[in-house]
Amino acid sequence: MEDNYSIFRKLPTIEQANDLKEFLDKYGINSIIGDNVPPVDVTFSGNTLQNEYEVRIDQKDFEEAEEILEKNAEIIIEEIDPDYYLFDFTNEELYEILLKSDEWNAFDYTLAQKLLAERGKTVDQELLNSLKKERLKQLAQPDGNQKPWIYAGYFFSIIGGILGLIIGYSLWTAKKTLPNGEKVFSYAADDRKHGKNIFYLGLLFVPISILLGFFGPF
Repeated sequence: MEDNYSIFRKLPTIEQANDLKEFLDKYGINSIIGDNVPPVDVTFSGNTLQNEYEVRIDQKDFEEAEEILEKNAEIIIEEIDPDYYLFDFTNEELYEILLKSDEWNAFDYTLAQKLLAERGKTVDQELLNSLKKERLKQLAQPDGNQKPWIYAGYFFSIIGGILGLIIGYSLWTAKKTLPNGEKVFSYAADDRKHGKNIFYLGLLFVPISILLGFFGPF
């Protein structure tokens, strides 16, 4: 069953992850905690991988969990400190929070709506749904050009290096989780095709290099 779970939130500490898990459990939403360090996968986007704790839930529970967090945020807003930093945000910055809700917590997302409404801006469910669809469309796009890793993958596979297998497998199979829990391939179809070729090329050359007593740099 847990194989069907998708990343709902990424948090920097285990304490925060446990707090969210307890909160979701309170409302009958089962969750599990994991980390973001895959056993084989490699990140090729150029970003440094930071250790984060992932709270994962069943994809069918995503909408309900979001609603619960937002309702809880509405209650907390009534007690907010007037010096809270979001009060200094421009309208454009507040709209960006609504667009990139996956990068903000439920409290800030809900408060941004409230502040825009108080400033006379239209914020209705139709707009929020439209922004979420646009954000999903953006995030579903394949990651950028992977040519350097493709070249490296072929090189290491041909010399019989295990790294070639890892690069090929990652390019071929890596997926990312969208804010709605849907999983999509991280890389474009052509890059995945190269990844598959690199992987099978590695399967061919690694045993040969072992038999010949020649080991690659990895």
